[in-house]
Amino acid sequence: MGDISRIHKRTVTDQDAENITRVEELAYELKVEAVMTKDPLTVTPQTSMRETLDLFRQIRISGAPVVNNHQLLGIISIEDLIRSLQENDLASPVSKYMSSTILTVHGSDPVIEALKLFVNTHKGRLPVLDQDNKLIGIITKGDITSGILTALQKDYHAEEIRRYRASHLFEDINSDRSSLILRYNIRQGDFIHGGSASSAIKLALLRLGATPQIARRTGIAVYEAEMNLIIHSTNGGVIRVEIEPHQISINISDDGPGIEDIELAMKPGYSTATETVRELGFGAGMGLVNIQRCVDSMRLESVFGKGTNLRLKILLQNEETVGEASGTNKEN
Repeated sequence: MGDISRIHKRTVTDQDAENITRVEELAYELKVEAVMTKDPLTVTPQTSMRETLDLFRQIRISGAPVVNNHQLLGIISIEDLIRSLQENDLASPVSKYMSSTILTVHGSDPVIEALKLFVNTHKGRLPVLDQDNKLIGIITKGDITSGILTALQKDYHAEEIRRYRASHLFEDINSDRSSLILRYNIRQGDFIHGGSASSAIKLALLRLGATPQIARRTGIAVYEAEMNLIIHSTNGGVIRVEIEPHQISINISDDGPGIEDIELAMKPGYSTATETVRELGFGAGMGLVNIQRCVDSMRLESVFGKGTNLRLKILLQNEETVGEASGTNKEN
């Protein structure tokens, strides 16, 4: 929770956005009403501090809203009870010790709004109101932690179901050759979305049951090819990935400007990237070298001034097959 508070004390930068975790996303997605304690214990202004102390002991809570005729009047807390004990004044009504300065949230607010209040005010609990400003619950930091953990668990189970379904993709298909084809259109100069295709392909492979090593190898190879299209192509290009139980075939094509000297282009450090691209941190001349290290076969064809076609293949061993397919033959 500390990371969420830290980010919201200043402007969120692009780097922050890249590093935002699923927990922080849930703080924006979850509503207060989804994590709050519903129908909380309440006391009236006339309830004695002694009765309140007994209630707190029985139910093991540290605070409660003070309500009269459905109207929220204040909050009584364990700190208020301590004050009354110090003054030997447990017979007095709650109205004498309660806090009348009330900070509230609405059930429809995102959890992040409650977190901001907790951080900025150091309150231990916040009453939750509906659209008519009637009390419907109370929220604590503990409620938020429990709610986010529950949501994360649901995320995990949903992802497990997706993985199971995907990993059985080829199992019941009766054909001589089954494959899944993924296709991505990459725009020239689109650095903002650079890496999106490779990330999507890596996730698809993991869901299909590929080993992390195979997913990483494919992800790196596709990433380098994707960035080459963004940096060097004239009009962008297409990445086509065909996933079969025992091999992954990748085809990257564009319609220009082509490579004048393929042998030179394959040398580590060689690059035709512009100075502007280099200032962005790209174009180090290692793209094709990194691709070759990650794949089992690579064929680069290019006509200078017309375009380039790159064909890659990753062969899967029996223990690496995707889709829980049977058989040992590889397509070459």
